[in-house]
This record gives sequence, C-alpha cells and structure tokens, in this order.
Amino acid sequence: MHAPFPALRLRRTRTADWSRRLHRETLLTAADLIWPLFITDGHGVEEPIPSLPGVSRWSVDGIVARAKEALDLGIPCLALFPNTPASLRTDDGREALNPDNLMCRAIRAIKDAVPEVGILTDVALDPYTAHGHDGLVDTAGYVLNDATVEVLVGQSLNQAAAGADIIAPSDMMDGRIGTIRAALEGAGHVNVQIMAYAAKYASAFYGPFRDAVGSRGLLKGDKKTYQMDYANGDEALREVRMDLAEGADSVMVKPGLPYLDIVWRVKETFGVPVFAYQVSGEYAMIEAAAAAGAADRDALVLETLVAMRRAGCSGILTYHAAHAARLLNA
Repeated sequence: MHAPFPALRLRRTRTADWSRRLHRETLLTAADLIWPLFITDGHGVEEPIPSLPGVSRWSVDGIVARAKEALDLGIPCLALFPNTPASLRTDDGREALNPDNLMCRAIRAIKDAVPEVGILTDVALDPYTAHGHDGLVDTAGYVLNDATVEVLVGQSLNQAAAGADIIAPSDMMDGRIGTIRAALEGAGHVNVQIMAYAAKYASAFYGPFRDAVGSRGLLKGDKKTYQMDYANGDEALREVRMDLAEGADSVMVKPGLPYLDIVWRVKETFGVPVFAYQVSGEYAMIEAAAAAGAADRDALVLETLVAMRRAGCSGILTYHAAHAARLLNA
C-alpha cells in the first residue's frame, strides 16, 4: 500500500496559464529595456551589420526615427554608439571632444524631437582611436590610465553639454568615475547620471560590436590589461565598490547571461541599481540558433531577459529591445 502523497503539490499552481501568471515571481516589461543603437555619417542611411543580423547603423535622422519607435513601444532609454569615419580616427581620439561629432549630433537631434526618451552615452575612446583601444597608448602599446581619464572627462562634458542623460564610462580606467563626477558637478550637470561599466570583462562575446563601431580591424593586441579576467568574481565586487564610492548612480555587468552570478553577487552585496548588457555575441548566438531552427527566437529572447531580471537586474541593454517590447506589449 502506498503512503499518502504529501499534501503540498507544487504543480497545482502550474496547472493553468492564469495561475502561472498569478504566481510569477519576476516581471519583465518594456520599461526594463535599454536599446543600443549605432550611428553612422550621412542622411537617410541604413547600413545592415552582417555579424548582427537585424541590426543596422543609422544616420542621425534614422536614429531619431528609432527614438520615436522606442517612445511608442515604452522603451525608456537609448544607448548610443558612433561609427566614426576612418578619416577622423586618430591615436589621441580627439574626435571624442568635438561638440559636433556623430554622438553629439545624435543626442541633440533626439532631444529636439523626442525629449521624453532618455539617452545613455558610451564614454571610451575606442570608437575614435586609430588603434582601437579604449584609451591613449604609450610607445609599447600599453593603455595609459591617468592620461586617458583626462580625455574621458572632456568627452563626458562634451556629451553632457549636448544633452546626454546618463554618462556610461566603459573604458575600465581606474579612478575615472570620481573624476568625471567632480567635473560634471563643477560644470553644473548635477542631474546627469553615471552608469559605470563597473564589471566589464575581457570577453570573446564582443566581436560583432567591434564590427558595428568599426574598431575590430584596428585593434592591436587585446584589452586584457584593463578589462577584467573572466575567471574573477571577487574582483568585480572590488570594482563596483570603488565606482559607487566615487559617485556612480548605477553599475553595469558586461556581458550579461554568462555573468549572472556576478549580477546576483553585486545586487546582494550592495543593493544598488544593477544593469546587464546582453552583448553583441549573445544576440548573435540567439539569432544563429533561431536561423538554424534549433530554437524559437521569441522564446529565447524572453527567457534570457527574464533570467537577467531574476538575477537582480534593474534593467538590461539589449539589441532585442524593440522586438522584446513588441512581444511584451502584445
């Protein structure tokens, strides 16, 4: 004779769709998404990026159209990345300081047309340098920390003056958050947020992004002397602690899905807004799996984004933002 089955059956609440929705612990909405967009020169230009199927570079007028689309979809914020013309890339990345560069023109155009949408701007020199590194390099090819920070401050002030809402330093130089925060305060940009790329790993998942901003063929060597070793977790907490102490309003973990343990540890340790970047390689893998018939694209998109929210993300930067928003709004 069988013993009585336990009174608690966890499958009871999974029996019907209404019940599954009622008991769902993690909520994902369009308001949790930040949409990364790539800017190119010209007018009326759309340049598809082969390694990122479904993603294009847009001229400024196209970026404005995407901002209007984001507003309609309920996506609160755009992240902008320029593909600087080769003729303007120099070893010192001085185009980053040009108040009429691609980034600044796009910021102003969006703010003129769709002021309700937030703008997050990347602060690093790799879209502007002839060597593809995030900072200034010495004769041996080593990225110089303090000299780079000086340029990043100018870049941050340039973007803030154009109307950026969130400055997001992705360079991983030591001490840059405090220096940028002080400069923003001194220039009267007291309400401009800083989202620090606090735990940015030297990852193999960035390849398509480098295609998108035109730096892949330029990069000499790698970025392991300033981006984090992917084997390290405790070090990420040290990085986050430093950036928060220096004035970061929020922090980012990059990449996303392979680093959910880091997201969780940061959230549990500091209790601050944590964002993840579902990077270009992650996006490309989902698209490749869907194209091969190995999995359902819509299901993969939503499951991976919910996983990041479940791990503790306040929001997610994802190239699937518009597609995900349409699914969630349906």
